Amino acid sequence: MQNNTFSGLFIGRNLITLKEVDSTNTFLKDALSKSTPLLDGTVIMADRQLAGRGQSGNSWISEAGKNLTFSVLLNPVFLAIERQFDLNMAVSLALNDFFNKCKLQAATIKWPNDSYFNNKKLAGILIENILQGNKIKHAIIGIGLNVNQENFPANLKNVTSLKQALHQDYNLMQILGEICAFIEARYLQLKAGNIVRIRDEYLAKLYLKDEIAVFRFNNEIQTAVIRDITASGQLVLETSSGLQYFNNKEIEFIN
Repeated sequence: MQNNTFSGLFIGRNLITLKEVDSTNTFLKDALSKSTPLLDGTVIMADRQLAGRGQSGNSWISEAGKNLTFSVLLNPVFLAIERQFDLNMAVSLALNDFFNKCKLQAATIKWPNDSYFNNKKLAGILIENILQGNKIKHAIIGIGLNVNQENFPANLKNVTSLKQALHQDYNLMQILGEICAFIEARYLQLKAGNIVRIRDEYLAKLYLKDEIAVFRFNNEIQTAVIRDITASGQLVLETSSGLQYFNNKEIEFIN
């Protein structure tokens, strides 16, 4: 459907809203597998996700009607497969742009693509790419943002929401439109080849960069310092034995 909430050129111009769905990412993947015609920039928004997912199969717990759970379909055929992480950085920065607008300048990006505020998780991103040959045919960008939720399960100690941080309620549809505008701006920046700027800004906002912090890797809890991110998205740590490189799930942040 056409939607006037979205001010961008294409992201969100086709909006599909669902009351309940297992996962907005899965909904999009299923639609694409059935050759359903979907416009570049289509947004799927759900009031409630029954099986929302984060990175590497982690669950995303969200109270119905209080938060944003949505997915964006993009067709980044211009992006080489080995540069998939560039899209990750661009979308992470788009969320950070939105937080800056909300006066949350202290928000950071926890590698690879969570949003943190005061050492607590505010949002998460899950990007699933569908490849065709050596091209990225489709990118499905799932985003979960804690907005108006104030009470979280007792076992979740390190989560927060916009309302907890800023003590006000938000109109979900309004901020969805704002976030999609920021995603579109960063996506067009990426498409124009401005990867150096994107990378520099991502590193500048990287949680715990250049700070001594505690991690679990190589089956041990150790102190190390985040120094860089490789082009493929590996985390570069300076450890007692020199620089080491980690993929997602090979390292754990110890809060």
